[in-house]
Amino acid sequence: MRKMTFVVLAMLACMMVATPAFAAETPAAPAGPNWVAITSGFALAFAVGLAALGQGKVAGAACEGMARNPAARTGIQIAMILGLAFIESLVLFTFLMIILKVK
Repeated sequence: MRKMTFVVLAMLACMMVATPAFAAETPAAPAGPNWVAITSGFALAFAVGLAALGQGKVAGAACEGMARNPAARTGIQIAMILGLAFIESLVLFTFLMIILKVK
């Protein structure tokens, strides 16, 4: 028990000493192009393009499945809508990460 108390207190002391290091000012950004913003545009275009291809394949396969078996229409539609939502959420997550990174 004593050893654990010593370890916890030592960690607490280290954290208190390290706090001023995080308060230091950041150095000025070097002049030049903002590569994060440039590559973010390519990343979003890549994500949107591949998501569009995936959504096209999902919709085509769902239409083909409903044409082959009209009785399974409701199950196929539910699976299709769920798949499309997941594909679109990946694009939205990419957009969110880009906004957070560029900001």
